Amino acid sequence: MDSIRKEVMDFYASLGTKVVDESHDQDTTDLHKCVAYIRDCTPNLEKSNHCYGFVSLIYWQLRILVAGALGGRFDHEAGNINVLYRFSDIRIILLSDDCHIQLLPKTHRHDIYIQSSVEGPHCGLIPIGMPSGSTSTTGLQWDLDNTETRFGGLVSTSNIVKGEKVTVRSDSDLLWTISIKNQ
Repeated sequence: MDSIRKEVMDFYASLGTKVVDESHDQDTTDLHKCVAYIRDCTPNLEKSNHCYGFVSLIYWQLRILVAGALGGRFDHEAGNINVLYRFSDIRIILLSDDCHIQLLPKTHRHDIYIQSSVEGPHCGLIPIGMPSGSTSTTGLQWDLDNTETRFGGLVSTSNIVKGEKVTVRSDSDLLWTISIKNQ
């Protein structure tokens, strides 16, 4: 809230929006503050036994869709991606007008169901936090088979989804990104 214009804040406050000013904290991003606030205000956050959304076998009760999280200044985009990693126990999807990004934690095998009417075919898998010594996929034009991925080496970009389901298993956290079709 350190850069919001007063008239904008006043407008939303006049509509009944609760304004929480955390601008004194310059060590975290606005998105980090928002996610922490949502997490802290959401009671009984436990993993459930239900599948939600794009990725099954990850059973989050709390899911956050962040619109407009990409396509601006690169340092803000990198900060938003860092929030995915820092809050890996919460399913957060970063959405732009041309793609979405989410974290695939290394602790799961991921079954990603493609909604081909709105997403794809271009996708990517990017190691985050550390290199992946072994990543395997199915359902991509260029599947990975126990492949090492890392910055300074192979990063799976410009891959193509072949069908309705992609599976991913890795020994490292990965970012999954897929294009969104213009409607």
